[in-house]
Amino acid sequence: MHKRGILISLLCLLLTTGAAVAGTITGKVTYEGAIPKLPPVQMNADPQCAAKHSEPVPSDMLVLGEGNGMKYIFVQVKNPPAGDHKPPAEPVVIDQVGCRYEPHVAGVMVGQKLLFKNSDGILHNVHGTPAKNSEFNIGMPPVLKEKDVTLNQPEPLFPVKCDVHPWMNAYVAVMSHPYFAVTGDDGTFKIDGVPAGTYTVEVWHERLGTKSAEVTVDGSGTATVNFTLSPPKRR
Repeated sequence: MHKRGILISLLCLLLTTGAAVAGTITGKVTYEGAIPKLPPVQMNADPQCAAKHSEPVPSDMLVLGEGNGMKYIFVQVKNPPAGDHKPPAEPVVIDQVGCRYEPHVAGVMVGQKLLFKNSDGILHNVHGTPAKNSEFNIGMPPVLKEKDVTLNQPEPLFPVKCDVHPWMNAYVAVMSHPYFAVTGDDGTFKIDGVPAGTYTVEVWHERLGTKSAEVTVDGSGTATVNFTLSPPKRR
Protein backbone atom coordinates (compact mmCIF):
# COMPACT_ATOMS: atom_id res chain seq x y z
CA MET A 1 0.00 0.00 0.00
CA HIS A 2 2.87 2.30 0.82
CA LYS A 3 4.43 1.85 -2.65
CA ARG A 4 1.04 2.32 -4.30
CA GLY A 5 0.57 5.60 -2.43
CA ILE A 6 3.96 6.82 -3.59
CA LEU A 7 3.14 5.93 -7.20
CA ILE A 8 -0.18 7.77 -7.02
CA SER A 9 1.54 10.82 -5.54
CA LEU A 10 4.16 10.79 -8.29
CA LEU A 11 1.47 10.47 -10.96
CA CYS A 12 -0.43 13.44 -9.52
CA LEU A 13 2.78 15.45 -9.44
CA LEU A 14 3.52 14.65 -13.07
CA LEU A 15 0.01 15.58 -14.15
CA THR A 16 0.16 18.85 -12.23
CA THR A 17 3.58 19.68 -13.65
CA GLY A 18 2.42 18.85 -17.17
CA ALA A 19 -0.55 21.16 -16.83
CA ALA A 20 1.77 23.98 -15.85
CA VAL A 21 4.17 23.45 -18.76
CA ALA A 22 4.21 26.47 -21.03
CA GLY A 23 6.17 27.54 -24.05
CA THR A 24 7.21 30.72 -25.81
CA ILE A 25 6.18 32.37 -29.07
CA THR A 26 8.89 34.38 -30.77
CA GLY A 27 9.20 36.05 -34.13
CA LYS A 28 10.11 39.09 -36.16
CA VAL A 29 8.12 41.62 -38.15
CA THR A 30 9.89 42.89 -41.27
CA TYR A 31 9.00 45.71 -43.64
CA GLU A 32 9.02 44.89 -47.35
CA GLY A 33 8.69 47.43 -50.13
CA ALA A 34 9.78 50.95 -50.97
CA ILE A 35 10.62 52.85 -47.79
CA PRO A 36 8.70 56.13 -47.70
CA LYS A 37 10.56 59.34 -46.89
CA LEU A 38 8.64 60.55 -43.88
CA PRO A 39 9.17 64.20 -42.92
CA PRO A 40 10.78 64.81 -39.53
CA VAL A 41 8.59 65.87 -36.64
CA GLN A 42 8.19 69.65 -36.57
CA MET A 43 8.39 71.02 -33.03
CA ASN A 44 9.01 74.68 -33.80
CA ALA A 45 5.57 75.61 -32.46
CA ASP A 46 6.98 75.11 -28.96
CA PRO A 47 10.58 76.34 -28.54
CA GLN A 48 10.91 74.33 -25.32
CA CYS A 49 10.31 71.13 -27.28
CA ALA A 50 12.55 72.12 -30.19
CA ALA A 51 15.37 72.92 -27.76
CA LYS A 52 15.36 69.32 -26.51
CA HIS A 53 16.68 68.04 -29.86
CA SER A 54 19.92 68.89 -31.63
CA GLU A 55 19.03 66.86 -34.74
CA PRO A 56 15.86 66.31 -36.79
CA VAL A 57 13.34 64.10 -34.99
CA PRO A 58 12.19 61.10 -37.08
CA SER A 59 8.57 60.02 -37.19
CA ASP A 60 7.43 57.11 -35.01
CA MET A 61 5.01 55.99 -37.72
CA LEU A 62 7.60 53.74 -39.38
CA VAL A 63 10.69 52.86 -37.35
CA LEU A 64 12.99 50.34 -39.03
CA GLY A 65 15.98 48.57 -37.54
CA GLU A 66 18.49 46.07 -38.86
CA GLY A 67 17.16 44.13 -41.83
CA ASN A 68 14.10 46.41 -41.92
CA GLY A 69 12.80 44.98 -38.66
CA MET A 70 9.78 47.03 -37.59
CA LYS A 71 9.62 48.61 -34.15
CA TYR A 72 6.34 49.43 -32.36
CA ILE A 73 4.30 46.57 -33.84
CA PHE A 74 1.66 45.25 -31.47
CA VAL A 75 1.54 41.44 -31.36
CA GLN A 76 -1.18 39.39 -29.70
CA VAL A 77 -2.61 35.89 -29.46
CA LYS A 78 -6.14 36.25 -30.84
CA ASN A 79 -7.48 32.98 -29.39
CA PRO A 80 -5.81 32.93 -25.96
CA PRO A 81 -6.12 29.96 -23.61
CA ALA A 82 -8.92 30.23 -21.09
CA GLY A 83 -8.08 31.19 -17.55
CA ASP A 84 -8.38 33.78 -14.83
CA HIS A 85 -5.65 36.17 -15.86
CA LYS A 86 -4.87 38.60 -13.07
CA PRO A 87 -3.18 41.88 -14.01
CA PRO A 88 0.40 42.49 -12.86
CA ALA A 89 0.92 44.73 -9.85
CA GLU A 90 3.50 46.85 -11.65
CA PRO A 91 2.15 49.51 -14.02
CA VAL A 92 2.77 49.93 -17.72
CA VAL A 93 4.69 53.19 -18.13
CA ILE A 94 4.45 55.70 -20.98
CA ASP A 95 6.81 58.64 -20.57
CA GLN A 96 6.61 62.09 -22.10
CA VAL A 97 10.21 62.76 -22.96
CA GLY A 98 11.58 65.00 -25.69
CA CYS A 99 7.96 66.01 -26.38
CA ARG A 100 7.19 62.48 -27.56
CA TYR A 101 5.45 59.50 -26.02
CA GLU A 102 7.80 56.63 -25.22
CA PRO A 103 6.91 53.95 -26.05
CA HIS A 104 4.79 54.83 -29.06
CA VAL A 105 2.75 51.60 -28.72
CA ALA A 106 1.89 49.77 -25.50
CA GLY A 107 -0.40 47.09 -24.12
CA VAL A 108 -1.95 46.98 -20.67
CA MET A 109 -4.13 44.36 -19.01
CA VAL A 110 -7.64 45.05 -17.75
CA GLY A 111 -7.32 46.43 -14.23
CA GLN A 112 -3.60 47.16 -14.55
CA LYS A 113 -2.37 50.70 -13.94
CA LEU A 114 -1.27 52.71 -16.97
CA LEU A 115 1.20 55.26 -15.64
CA PHE A 116 1.99 58.43 -17.59
CA LYS A 117 5.19 60.24 -16.65
CA ASN A 118 6.26 63.77 -17.51
CA SER A 119 10.05 63.70 -17.71
CA ASP A 120 10.08 66.85 -19.87
CA GLY A 121 9.21 69.21 -17.04
CA ILE A 122 6.96 71.30 -19.30
CA LEU A 123 3.20 71.49 -19.83
CA HIS A 124 1.68 68.41 -21.46
CA ASN A 125 -1.69 66.75 -21.41
CA VAL A 126 -2.61 63.12 -21.96
CA HIS A 127 -5.82 62.72 -23.93
CA GLY A 128 -6.94 59.14 -24.51
CA THR A 129 -10.00 58.41 -26.64
CA PRO A 130 -10.95 54.75 -26.13
CA ALA A 131 -14.27 53.46 -27.46
CA LYS A 132 -15.21 51.05 -24.65
CA ASN A 133 -13.45 52.59 -21.66
CA SER A 134 -13.96 56.10 -20.34
CA GLU A 135 -12.19 58.89 -22.18
CA PHE A 136 -9.46 60.56 -20.13
CA ASN A 137 -7.85 63.98 -20.47
CA ILE A 138 -5.13 64.64 -17.92
CA GLY A 139 -3.42 68.00 -17.64
CA MET A 140 0.23 67.56 -16.68
CA PRO A 141 1.94 70.83 -15.73
CA PRO A 142 5.67 70.79 -14.95
CA VAL A 143 5.03 70.09 -11.26
CA LEU A 144 2.98 66.94 -11.99
CA LYS A 145 5.54 64.23 -12.70
CA GLU A 146 3.21 61.24 -13.06
CA LYS A 147 -0.44 60.24 -13.18
CA ASP A 148 -2.07 56.86 -13.68
CA VAL A 149 -5.35 55.58 -15.09
CA THR A 150 -6.96 52.14 -14.91
CA LEU A 151 -8.95 50.72 -17.81
CA ASN A 152 -11.57 48.10 -17.02
CA GLN A 153 -12.75 46.82 -20.41
CA PRO A 154 -10.80 44.92 -23.08
CA GLU A 155 -10.30 47.13 -26.10
CA PRO A 156 -8.31 47.22 -29.35
CA LEU A 157 -5.63 49.83 -29.78
CA PHE A 158 -6.89 53.36 -29.27
CA PRO A 159 -5.08 56.69 -29.75
CA VAL A 160 -3.54 58.86 -27.07
CA LYS A 161 -2.56 62.42 -27.96
CA CYS A 162 -1.32 65.64 -26.43
CA ASP A 163 -3.61 68.59 -27.15
CA VAL A 164 -0.76 70.99 -26.36
CA HIS A 165 1.62 69.38 -28.86
CA PRO A 166 -0.38 67.89 -31.77
CA TRP A 167 2.54 65.84 -33.12
CA MET A 168 2.59 63.71 -29.95
CA ASN A 169 0.63 60.49 -30.29
CA ALA A 170 0.67 56.92 -29.01
CA TYR A 171 -1.52 53.82 -29.11
CA VAL A 172 -2.66 51.61 -26.23
CA ALA A 173 -4.39 48.21 -26.25
CA VAL A 174 -6.34 46.91 -23.24
CA MET A 175 -6.04 43.14 -22.98
CA SER A 176 -7.94 40.49 -21.02
CA HIS A 177 -4.89 38.19 -21.04
CA PRO A 178 -1.08 38.47 -20.88
CA TYR A 179 -0.29 36.94 -24.28
CA PHE A 180 0.85 40.04 -26.14
CA ALA A 181 4.01 42.02 -26.87
CA VAL A 182 5.39 45.02 -28.75
CA THR A 183 8.31 44.59 -31.13
CA GLY A 184 11.66 46.05 -30.15
CA ASP A 185 14.27 48.01 -32.10
CA ASP A 186 15.08 45.05 -34.36
CA GLY A 187 11.46 44.04 -35.00
CA THR A 188 11.54 40.95 -32.79
CA PHE A 189 9.01 39.94 -30.15
CA LYS A 190 8.63 37.31 -27.44
CA ILE A 191 5.52 36.07 -25.65
CA ASP A 192 6.25 33.82 -22.67
CA GLY A 193 4.11 31.45 -20.65
CA VAL A 194 1.93 30.18 -23.50
CA PRO A 195 0.35 26.75 -22.80
CA ALA A 196 0.68 24.05 -25.44
CA GLY A 197 -1.77 24.47 -28.29
CA THR A 198 -2.37 26.00 -31.70
CA TYR A 199 -2.94 29.75 -31.77
CA THR A 200 -3.61 32.60 -34.14
CA VAL A 201 -1.04 35.36 -33.75
CA GLU A 202 -1.90 38.82 -35.08
CA VAL A 203 0.37 41.80 -35.68
CA TRP A 204 -0.84 45.40 -35.95
CA HIS A 205 0.65 48.56 -37.44
CA GLU A 206 -1.05 51.94 -37.28
CA ARG A 207 -1.02 52.44 -41.07
CA LEU A 208 -0.37 49.01 -42.58
CA GLY A 209 -3.17 47.27 -40.67
CA THR A 210 -3.14 43.70 -39.37
CA LYS A 211 -1.82 40.33 -40.45
CA SER A 212 -2.22 36.95 -38.78
CA ALA A 213 -0.76 33.45 -38.88
CA GLU A 214 -1.16 30.19 -36.99
CA VAL A 215 1.53 28.79 -34.73
CA THR A 216 1.68 25.64 -32.61
CA VAL A 217 3.30 25.68 -29.19
CA ASP A 218 4.51 22.22 -28.22
CA GLY A 219 5.16 21.70 -24.52
CA SER A 220 7.84 23.93 -23.05
CA GLY A 221 9.56 24.66 -26.35
CA THR A 222 9.73 27.78 -28.48
CA ALA A 223 7.52 28.32 -31.52
CA THR A 224 8.55 30.91 -34.08
CA VAL A 225 6.30 32.86 -36.43
CA ASN A 226 7.56 35.69 -38.63
CA PHE A 227 5.63 38.37 -40.48
CA THR A 228 6.22 40.69 -43.40
CA LEU A 229 4.24 43.90 -43.75
CA SER A 230 4.06 45.86 -46.98
CA PRO A 231 2.32 49.01 -48.17
CA PRO A 232 -0.76 48.40 -50.31
CA LYS A 233 -0.06 48.06 -54.01
CA ARG A 234 -1.17 50.94 -56.16
CA ARG A 235 -3.75 50.09 -58.81
